[in-house]
Amino acid sequence: MKLQGKVALVTGGAQGIGRAIATRLAQEGAAVIIEDLSDNPRAEETLQELQAMGAKTALLVGDVGKVADGQRVIREGVAAMGRIDILVNNAGVERRAGFLDASEADYDLVMHVNLKGPFFITQAFARHVRERGGDGRVINISSVHEELPFPHFASYCASKGGLKMLTRDLAIELAPLGITINNIAPGAIKTPINAELMDDPALLKALRANIPLKRLGTPEDVAGVAAFLASDDAAYITGTTVGIDGGLLWNYHEQ
Repeated sequence: MKLQGKVALVTGGAQGIGRAIATRLAQEGAAVIIEDLSDNPRAEETLQELQAMGAKTALLVGDVGKVADGQRVIREGVAAMGRIDILVNNAGVERRAGFLDASEADYDLVMHVNLKGPFFITQAFARHVRERGGDGRVINISSVHEELPFPHFASYCASKGGLKMLTRDLAIELAPLGITINNIAPGAIKTPINAELMDDPALLKALRANIPLKRLGTPEDVAGVAAFLASDDAAYITGTTVGIDGGLLWNYHEQ
């Protein structure tokens, strides 16, 4: 129970990696605030699962791609729980399009949710931490594509590359407040966003050939690292990225 007495906010916490992180943090003793879109039916299911575990939890509706929503979520989370100690910037989207065909609307959506959202909700969180006297954790869910090119997903790669650099910069700026900030960079993980891939045997075989461990990761693989970064065991780690990819990044090649 390494997080007993702590309060965590997980954006995009209704399903996939976000749900696994919310569950693991609750297992470690944290009170957990789940944030997700109003039209995601999995949010209430996740809330009920955490409550069944005996966790103190709350569900907040918001779109972190909108600055006002992110700021409101921090305010409402503090009002509900008294404080927030851990912020997990997990919410994310991607849109497939060749670079010559990419639309401004899709670009804006990806950048707003994946980069602008974490920027401003982290700002609101850091202001809260300053007001209560310091000490906090920020964990960004990035991607191997902060490093690895991903043809037809240029906006996604740009957003994750930006998140990596934002993490490095804020590690310096937020250190005086006792806030650490780190990225987790998952590779291929069994989540709803990869449903099409998992349903295509040929694509799945080609991907596994690029992964030295020969399997896709699970949301729980990511959640374990998030729990570590949120704990005192990681108190001297900041500004870095932890890859969770089975070795994909160092072995990848286009077919």
